[in-house]
Amino acid sequence: MEYREKKTEGNLTVMMEFILLGFSDLPDHQVFLFGIFLFIYISILLGNGLVIVITKIEPILQTPMYFFLRNLSFVEICYTSVILPRILVNLWTQKRNLSLLACAAQLCFFLILAVTESYLLTLMAYDRYMAICKPLYYPVIMNPKFCFQMVIVCWTSGIPIIIGQTYQVFSLPFCYSNKVNHIFCEIPPLMKLTCGDISGDEYFIYADCVLFVLIPLLLIIFSYTRILTIILKFPSSTGRSKAFSTCSSHLMVVILFYGSASIAYLKTKSNNRTDKIFSLIYTVVTPMFNPLTYSLRNKEFITAMKKIFSKCVISRSK
Repeated sequence: MEYREKKTEGNLTVMMEFILLGFSDLPDHQVFLFGIFLFIYISILLGNGLVIVITKIEPILQTPMYFFLRNLSFVEICYTSVILPRILVNLWTQKRNLSLLACAAQLCFFLILAVTESYLLTLMAYDRYMAICKPLYYPVIMNPKFCFQMVIVCWTSGIPIIIGQTYQVFSLPFCYSNKVNHIFCEIPPLMKLTCGDISGDEYFIYADCVLFVLIPLLLIIFSYTRILTIILKFPSSTGRSKAFSTCSSHLMVVILFYGSASIAYLKTKSNNRTDKIFSLIYTVVTPMFNPLTYSLRNKEFITAMKKIFSKCVISRSK
C-alpha cells in the first residue's frame, strides 16, 4: 500500500495518511471476523435501541436511574458507531488506509463519547448512593431538572479538553511509520509512531486519564463503599437482596469498562495483541452486554418489556 507523506522544511515529514493494520495478521479469517463484528454491531444497535425505547415510553421506568441508563445506551450506540463501521469496511474491502483528518476525527469523537460514558457511570453510582443512603432526600435532590443538567454536564464537560488533546497528539512529529498496529485510531498506538522527546505530551495524557478515568472511578468506589455499609445494616434479607441486585448490574459494567480502559491506557509495557483485546472489551464487548446486564437482572425492566410486547401482539392480532 502506498505510503503518502508530505515533505516539510528541516527534512521532517507530516503524515497525510495512516494505515490501520487491524486484523491484517489474520488474513485467512477476514470474512469470519467481518461476520462476527457485523453481528456484534447489530446486537449493540438493537439491544441499546430497545433499552432507549422501553425506558422512554413505559411510565413505570420514568425515574432518574432509567433516564441515565437511556443516555448511557445512546452513548454506546454513538461511540461504537465511531469504531465498528470502519472495522467492517477494513475487513470487507481490505483497504486499511485512513486520512489524517479522518483518523483525528475518529479519535476525537471516540474520546468525547468515552468521557461521557465515564461520567454517566459516575452519575449512576451517585444516583444509587442517594437512593439507598439518603432515601428521604432522594426525590428532592434527584429531581428532573437536576438530572437533566447533570447529563448535559456529562455530555459537554470533556469536549474542550479532548479537542485540545486531539490537536496535541496530531501536532506531534510522526517519523517512524504510517502503519497503526491497532483496530482504530487511539492515543497509545499513535504515540508509538512519534519521534523526539514526547515526555511532556505523555504527562498531559496521564493527567487526562486521571481526570476522566481515575477520579470518576474513585468516586464510584466511594459511593459503593458507602452503599455496601448501609446495605449490610438492613434488617431484612429481602431488602439486602433487592439492594444488591439493583447495584450489581452497574458494578459489572463499571468493572468491565474502567478495568479494561485503565489497563489499555495506564500500563507501562505494550503488546499489540493484548492492546487490541483490551480496547475491544471497553469499546465493543461492554456496549454489547450492557443491555443484557441491565435488563435480565432487572424485574421492572423485564415487566415493562413483557407489557410492551404483549400490547404489540394484541394489536397485531386485531
